[in-house]
Amino acid sequence: MAEMDVNAVLAHLPQRYPMIMVDRVKECEPGKRIVAIKNVSANEPFFPGHFPHRPIMPGVLILEAMAQTAGVLVFRSRGTMPDDKTVYYYVGIDNARFKRPVIPGDQLEIEVHYERQLRGISKFNCVARVGAEVVAEATILCSMQSIDAK
Repeated sequence: MAEMDVNAVLAHLPQRYPMIMVDRVKECEPGKRIVAIKNVSANEPFFPGHFPHRPIMPGVLILEAMAQTAGVLVFRSRGTMPDDKTVYYYVGIDNARFKRPVIPGDQLEIEVHYERQLRGISKFNCVARVGAEVVAEATILCSMQSIDAK
């Protein structure tokens, strides 16, 4: 049930500002589940355009936070770190539902359960909450792919 601070999270994810969507890991059971935190700040780079009159975190970025949280779980489960020869891609999003807007000042808690892996594709059930309230949920599929680092 290891916690991870932002430095440990950054060691397990290739994303950097402005695309890093995980600030901290509260719990991690490798091969099973992970709970991570995204602090939603008023100075996020997407808020001025989404929307100027009512800032709302884009749903696709909530899904990205889910995928990044799943990525940390995968790297922790494998006991490896990201490198410049592999990328962890989305290959599918099923049953995505958004229950209420996420706004500046919210603390997004992302819980991801590892379901299975088949032919190199991992399946995760994800729930995002603000406090006790579910704000989004989805089933995501991700795959680690080798790339040519030139």
